[in-house]
Amino acid sequence: MSTALHLDLFLQAGRDIEGAQYRVLSGLQRIQQAFSRNVIYPHLAELIELYGTLKTIAGRIGDLRGAVPKRITGVDLQAGEVTYEASASFDQMAYVEELIHWALPHIQKAIEEGRTIYEFVEEHLHMEEVGIVPSYVQEGYLILPDPDSGQTHILQYTLSVFTSAEARYRSLQTSHLKSLPHRGVYPSPGKLKLDLAREYPDLPNPATYFFSTDLDFPYEPTTLPVAKRKLMRYLFRQAGRA
Repeated sequence: MSTALHLDLFLQAGRDIEGAQYRVLSGLQRIQQAFSRNVIYPHLAELIELYGTLKTIAGRIGDLRGAVPKRITGVDLQAGEVTYEASASFDQMAYVEELIHWALPHIQKAIEEGRTIYEFVEEHLHMEEVGIVPSYVQEGYLILPDPDSGQTHILQYTLSVFTSAEARYRSLQTSHLKSLPHRGVYPSPGKLKLDLAREYPDLPNPATYFFSTDLDFPYEPTTLPVAKRKLMRYLFRQAGRA
């Protein structure tokens, strides 16, 4: 994780529970300070992942009670398993469990703060199809103005689905093509689409989506991730209707 709140902090919990709690609160404080600046990426996604992992660990610790004392060494997220090795410490699992149960409500509260910002941005981020949408929408363009910098960003997207034995995973990858100054007036989405079709003839009638917002929020850590997720959900909903 890029934040100060990481899994090892919990797995290495020892007798100094108060010290570990202080470090957890310090990490959460940094994240909440980012939320106060309307910065949600990557903190919100990382918190949600950490919360789920800790819930898994807490559930598995109970299954290990009564066995030979173990030292937790990691978590296999794909298999949903806690990995561990023999240890001379009879108390280590109890320390980990105590810290996790104490921390989960604090992490949940921070997640709710981040989700509130996410939902607010999503509500005020409007998306429209540009021109005629082709049947092939696995590739295309995303046009997203940034009021703070006075630029309109154009990105190419690729939609993918990965299937494993357990589940299907959706992904929308983007690459930045260029940024255009708009000086308070957004460029015509239709003209931008025509320009893109001429500049990149591999997609003669590209699927193109234009976003607009009146929010002056950070572009890369907030507006862009929300726009990408909104577009991905929309495209998969459309595919489900086909």
